[in-house]
Order: sequence, then structure tokens, then C-alpha cells
Amino acid sequence: MPDQYQTPLLDALKACTIKPHAPFYTPGHKRGQGISPVLADFLGEKLFRADLTELAELDSLFSPQGVIQAAQTLAAEVFGAAQTWFLVNGSTCGIEAAILATCGVGDKIILQRNVHSSAIAGLILSGAIPIFINPEYDPVFDIAHSITPNTLESALQQHPDAKAVLTVYPTYYGVCGDLGAIANITHQYNIPLLVDEAHGAHFAFHSELPTPALAAGADLTVQSIHKVLGAMTQASMLHIQGQRIDRDRISKALQLVQSTSPSYILLASLDAARQQMALNGEQLMSRTLQLADIARSQISQIPGLSILSPKLSPGFRELDRTRLTVNVTNLGLTGFEAEEILDEELGVTAEFASLQNLTFIISLGNTASDIEQLVQGFKILAQKYRRNRVIVKGQNFVHNWEYAVQISPRQAFFAASETLPIEQTGDRICAEIVCPYPPGIPVLMPGEVITTAALAYLQQIQTMGGIISGCADSSLQTLKVVQN
Repeated sequence: MPDQYQTPLLDALKACTIKPHAPFYTPGHKRGQGISPVLADFLGEKLFRADLTELAELDSLFSPQGVIQAAQTLAAEVFGAAQTWFLVNGSTCGIEAAILATCGVGDKIILQRNVHSSAIAGLILSGAIPIFINPEYDPVFDIAHSITPNTLESALQQHPDAKAVLTVYPTYYGVCGDLGAIANITHQYNIPLLVDEAHGAHFAFHSELPTPALAAGADLTVQSIHKVLGAMTQASMLHIQGQRIDRDRISKALQLVQSTSPSYILLASLDAARQQMALNGEQLMSRTLQLADIARSQISQIPGLSILSPKLSPGFRELDRTRLTVNVTNLGLTGFEAEEILDEELGVTAEFASLQNLTFIISLGNTASDIEQLVQGFKILAQKYRRNRVIVKGQNFVHNWEYAVQISPRQAFFAASETLPIEQTGDRICAEIVCPYPPGIPVLMPGEVITTAALAYLQQIQTMGGIISGCADSSLQTLKVVQN
């Protein structure tokens, strides 16, 4: 059994930083000697000595046979995978590779409508045809949860030739659907279940957290180790099990979407984060859960606030208690207004805001003083900033959403396009990705017919203070559409 105390990749990188030699290889700053003094003063010279290229001692990310392979093997054991790949282009490249490895041009893939924009990128790259199904909708918090087993079963009965199913688990709000049932239904059609588990990398380390995707039966899962554990930003992992997915195709797909000059600092952070969780994961997660429970308990007692809590439904089987979503509409504030006040005046920064809610990630890096400041911030918000007005509740774009695909996302992306005033784009085919960010769930995407409801939702989000990204004109005065 592998020794989880080891950090083979990190150790090799340390050794290379102190090895005396004349460097005639990339990067150009040559172990920090040529780096800007301003940057060196800010980040420290030691960091740049570790910014190295694919030296023989450091192995190759795309054909690992040494320390990277050893580090990935250790990670696979800890996360319950048959094989693990390290990712330096974030979970985005993992989702793209998963679709590329399982679907080709014209192949159908079943996805829930509230997928991340990386899944749409995967459709464009692969040429796959999306079959979207709507997740369960929560009208109280105005958020989408998971797809239900019944909706998936219905979609597969209508499209038995689908090549894969892709689901999000957990959602950005920490909601987990019945992934075990979803996996069983998917496997009845002998196709793989791909899981965007970007926000669930910590699930494997405590019994009070939701079931990890692999343990629930997923064939492939992608996790952002940097989002909820201790790796550096952009550092993620892709895990696989079973025989439904060709592992060589995963490796080849990753070569298409990852940098050929991977950062060894990011890779080493994955090795170190794995060791940290293997040795101390349960203890760290126990403490994190305790902090989250304190926040939930105290904020729920503040008049005018309500918290998303566990509730049993077909699309909501478990909740990650370390993800805190607070509804502020009874304060007469939008989530966007509350976010701005907390951030700019009270020193509390949320993960993201929506029309009605604020969502916070509580992780192993948070402290008791962070929680105290969060609670105190909400107390002041409720006491000093309450407004005597009614917030008009919106209707989340995935609620009873009709996705009308006229051409594939790939065809639309590469088609000749024109830019029109937004009021002239109704019933035209969209040629770009348009989504409020975060959480980066597209409202419009290439190949989709632009509806009045979609435009109204986007304009509402923008009017209330949300940010629209992905499109060429973020002011939403114009949109790109496929030429007729």
C-alpha cells in the first residue's frame, strides 16, 4: 500500500530548487534571477526558484513515469479512484476532456441545464449534441438543484443512443441529488456517468459530508482541489473508475486542453494537498463542519434572514453543510446589494451573489474569527441596512426552461455571425455563450434559440447589479447571432 506520508513530486521540486547548475532552459527568468524585482519583493525569491520546466527529475505531465505518476497514484488511493490525472488548467479542462473522450461529432450527451460553461465548451470542441434536462427548482430560494432520477430515465428512454450523461454534484449551493440512483439508471444503458464534482473534493474525508461521486457510482469525476481543499488556484484532479471510459482517450483529450508547459508549483500543490487530507482530512473537516454549524445556527437566528437547509426531495438528497446560502429578501435587499455592503463596508466577502441570496464557502482555511466576522456582518446588515421595500422575486432561468437547439453548439460557434441590438435578437440562433458569473451557468449558448424569457432574465440580473460574462458585449446592448 502506498505511503501517504510521501510527497514525491513536492520532494523532487524541492531538490531541483537547490541543485547547483547553470540553467539554459525555460522559463526565461532562470530560477528567479531575471524576474521583476517588484514581483520578487512581493512574492519572495524562493517561489521563483521552484518555477521550473519539465526537467528529467520532475517527470512529464503527459507521459508520467516518475514522480508525477507516483503522486497521481497516491491521489487515486486517497480519493477512491482507479486512476487519477492532475490538472493545471482547472476543472474546466477536465470537463472538456471528459466530453471529448466519450463523445464525437453528432453524438448525443444528456446534461442537466445548470451545467457550468466548461461543459458548453466541451460540446463546442467535441461536436456533441446536447440533450438538456431541467433540474428540480426551489421556488423559495429561486435556485436550481439536481436532476431527478425520473427525469433522467425519461430522457434516456427518448434518447437511448446517448453516449454519456453529465451531471453536477454538488451544485454551487452545495445541493446533492440522488447520484446513486442516477448512476444505476445511466449504467442500465451501458454508458458512463460523468460528474462535475468541482465543489465536492472534500466529501471523501468525513462521514457527515455527502457521499463522494465515485462511491455513489460515477465513472468519472472532476474535482477542483483548489476550491475547497489546500491546492493553489487552477489545480484540480480528474478521477476515473470502471471500464466504461477508455483511459487512453482521457489522456489524449487532456493533451488537447492542457498547457504543454505545466506549472510544477501547481502540480506540487496537488501533491501536498493530497498528503494533508490523507493524514489529517477527518480532523480538518470536523473543524470545518463545526465552524459551518456555528455560522448556520447564529445567522438563522437573525430576523429577516433564512438559510438553505437540508430537505428531502427527488433533486435534493443531501446538503454540504460547509456551503452556506443566506436569503436576504426579507431585509428589502437584493443579494447583489447585500454582497456590496458586506464586502465594501463590513469586511466580509461572499463567494457569489444572486438576486435573492448570498453564498459562502466555509473551508479548512477559515478560522473562528472569520465566522465571528461573518455573523457580526449579517447582524449589522439586518440592523442598519434593512429597507422597507419588497424585492420582486425573479424566476431562475432553469425553471421550466425550454432549450431549443437548432444546430449544434459547435456549428453555431463556427458559423458566420452578425451582431444585432438585443431587442432584435428574439427567435434568432445565439452564436456566443452568455452567463451571469459566478456561478458561470450559461443562460444562452451557441446553437440555442434566443427567447424572450432568456433576455428578460439576463436584463433583470444586470439591472439588479449582476455581472454578465462570456459574450462580446457585457453591457447586453447587443448579442451575436448566427447569420440567416
